[in-house]
Amino acid sequence: MKKIRVLLVDDHDIVRLGLMTLLNDQPDMEVVGEASASMPAIQASERFQPDVVLMDIRLPGEGGIEATRQITSRFAHIKVVMLTSFADDDLVIRAINAGATGYVLKQVGNEELIRAIRATARGESLLDSSTTARLLAHVRKTDRLAQEDAFRDFTDREMDVLLYLAKGKTNSEIASLLHLSEKTVGNYVANMFMKLQVNNRVELAAYAYEHHLFEKIGKE
Repeated sequence: MKKIRVLLVDDHDIVRLGLMTLLNDQPDMEVVGEASASMPAIQASERFQPDVVLMDIRLPGEGGIEATRQITSRFAHIKVVMLTSFADDDLVIRAINAGATGYVLKQVGNEELIRAIRATARGESLLDSSTTARLLAHVRKTDRLAQEDAFRDFTDREMDVLLYLAKGKTNSEIASLLHLSEKTVGNYVANMFMKLQVNNRVELAAYAYEHHLFEKIGKE
């Protein structure tokens, strides 16, 4: 049976010793190396070519997240599981963006950690269950804020024009509906082109739909 090759990265000797004992006791795992700082972790990854790196976020040097970024960018086959005491939403996002496929709290039980390593070796992405709930909430909040910012630079009148434009109305029709001159409507449309850096009405309408304009306005 092919064993999962694991590299341990933690700046506490006793933590690495405990993890090494635990993992080497598993019939399908072997610890092939260890490191206590970010640069040695990168070097050890190159030397040992592990399947999984068990990486502490808080490391001397550039830190575990930057080490993860360099390892995953240089060695695409190596999977990184972040192991940390800190249930920090921002760190989770940064770790995932750096290429980590797993994020597990040190407080988890041995069996859960072993399952996480096995899942990661199979190519599955996973998070500690409590972290998952917070991450989803964070993503939803970020998406909601992005939607709120989507039309931040538009005036109320531009929003009115955009609403009708997205419904397929011509400038002439919009002018009639809003009691404006056709030239004024054209100016509003040109301003929106400039603000969004789009080239035509189709792109402008697509932006409106992508950012849920009709839900925001509350009109159909």
